[in-house]
Amino acid sequence: MLAPLAWRTPPRHYGRWEQVVSLLTGGLVRRGVDVTVFATADSLTTAHLQAVSPPRCEEDRTLDAQVREGLHISEIFERAEEFDLIHNLFDFLPLTYSRLTNTPVVATIHGFSSERILPVYRKYDQTAHYVAISDADRAPGLRYAATVYHGIDLSGFTFRPDPGEYLLFFGRIHPDKGAYEAIQIAQLADRKLILAGVIQDEDYFRTQVEPHLDGDRVTYVGPADPARRDELLGGALALLYPIAVDEPFGLSVVEAMACGTPVVAFERGSMREQIADGVSGLLVDSVDEAVAVIGPADSPGAVADLDRGACLRHVEERFSVEKMVDGYLAVYRKVLEKTARDDHRPWGYYKVLEDEPDHKTKRIVVLPGKRLSLQRHRRRLEHWHVVSGRAVVTRDGEELALGAGESVDIPMGAAHRVANPGPEPMTFIEVQRGDYFGEDDIERLEDDFGRS
Repeated sequence: MLAPLAWRTPPRHYGRWEQVVSLLTGGLVRRGVDVTVFATADSLTTAHLQAVSPPRCEEDRTLDAQVREGLHISEIFERAEEFDLIHNLFDFLPLTYSRLTNTPVVATIHGFSSERILPVYRKYDQTAHYVAISDADRAPGLRYAATVYHGIDLSGFTFRPDPGEYLLFFGRIHPDKGAYEAIQIAQLADRKLILAGVIQDEDYFRTQVEPHLDGDRVTYVGPADPARRDELLGGALALLYPIAVDEPFGLSVVEAMACGTPVVAFERGSMREQIADGVSGLLVDSVDEAVAVIGPADSPGAVADLDRGACLRHVEERFSVEKMVDGYLAVYRKVLEKTARDDHRPWGYYKVLEDEPDHKTKRIVVLPGKRLSLQRHRRRLEHWHVVSGRAVVTRDGEELALGAGESVDIPMGAAHRVANPGPEPMTFIEVQRGDYFGEDDIERLEDDFGRS
């Protein structure tokens, strides 16, 4: 499991991708899956933790983020052959490593920050197995293994049957999330507004948000830890979600509904998939429409009539951690069935093409930079034909360089090995002849993986 490096997994305050990694990993471990999570060194997990980056990049600006990311991503791919599957929850950059291993890669696409990153997804469309976090966020032309909605740990949220008096904005303080529009809605509806979240755009905060903060009708409380988040979400009349972009998936939308708090959102992106309009929230198209469904305290709008219990039930049915884990386990099974390999070894893998009494034929793939053990056989001889890539064959101390279309004979009893010195997988066909072809006719003389 490849986590982002911006924050700890799980995050102390903000860190939505890290939160998903933590919840998914914990859920998989509870199901008996053996998981190694690659994350920051201070991360907390019930899985095996592997870390090359001490603190989180967003909290220590003395770190060079690109250096840390390079070390982080290369670590998991250099160990790829230890795993049945790699799940990339980082971003698009790890996809550029995916052709360097035959371990299948599942990639959760958290949305497209820019159309400029699409060429990477298009290039590796046939290599990685993409998961969308909403149907609305699927990019035309890409193949997807599934859509799996994010899930939340319902035990971390307190259901409150009675609505509060204030409106809440909970999210990044950034133009995309609509903090200024939330202020407009609250002011026009004559309602108190609390804003919470990390400031991601300082200029926007200073010019569009801060001038309206009065410590009474409009207040900003900063980032919120899990306990404060639960308190804020549950105590609100409604969560305002006046987004300015097509939202891939809004976790705070689900979290609010888990507390019984309905959501008033601009109908963009995944909002119709997340909110049952008229049941767990209301979808609107403008500030004025949002004001109308909220209304002032002495003449409340439609939002006051929504059943807070229905909000919670909606989340329980669609957005629990267990629902998310079920979805990803189905993806993993599908991918592993599709990419099944006959026999997996630290150096690569092979497939038996024929197994007859007097001969056996294999298709063998050796990964870049890997080599088989130095070995010999007492009861069979072999003929190797290179199909693709470059091979260096050692035979009784002699080294032979072979390219595609070239062959070599390995006599019975000869000490031999094959290595792949190239940057791409090397494939060769091995024909064995003799009276016995079992694996116990391998005498390993040297081995890079401690099997001699």
